Amino acid sequence: MTLPRDYRGQTCALSRAMEVVGERWTLLILRDAFYGVRRFGEFAAHLAVPRAVLADRLAGLVAAGVLDRRPEPGTGRREAYVLTEKGLGLWPAVRALTDWGEQHAPAPGGPRRLFLHHADGARVGPDGHCSGCGTPVPPGDLLVAPGPGVGAGAEGGADPGTDGFGTEADTDADADSGTEVDSGTEVDPVTAALARPHRLLTPLLTSPPTAPVRRPSKGTP
Repeated sequence: MTLPRDYRGQTCALSRAMEVVGERWTLLILRDAFYGVRRFGEFAAHLAVPRAVLADRLAGLVAAGVLDRRPEPGTGRREAYVLTEKGLGLWPAVRALTDWGEQHAPAPGGPRRLFLHHADGARVGPDGHCSGCGTPVPPGDLLVAPGPGVGAGAEGGADPGTDGFGTEADTDADADSGTEVDSGTEVDPVTAALARPHRLLTPLLTSPPTAPVRRPSKGTP
């Protein structure tokens, strides 16, 4: 039996919010959008979600006014997905769920991602305040940096050419080269880019990647 998308009989604000962000993969798509992922192919490579599902989730977020789909300057037909003001308002929820997961379902080795204040490099706590200067830090002033647990596994998935991935007329092929994220040999372009501190909301990949990035073996600088 297919479940309906709406919560029939429920009229509270939480149920209305869940109708927008409660489907599987949606919050991970939003997480990546805050990280600076913008192209369809980048989402597909990092999440390893079937293209039909990804297209549906992105279309739903655009229809809800959470994402805006706009042409990317200088790229011809390629389009980018950008968070709207409405979408930016979801950052506290994304951050709170991330922190809840770190506390109650921690990754081996510690947090995989750390949030730092762009101005001074100090950690930003779950309350959104900088531990150094004490000021509240909006998402655009946050750096996401690899944490101690990042080597224990990757957020991305396996080869996005599998698991029912078909072609989409409005997709990119440029970021579909991510393979064997969990093999320890290659990572998708998004995971590779997140190996360095990156300011939230700025484009993570400024040019189309052409090949997977090989992880160095132990002892390689």
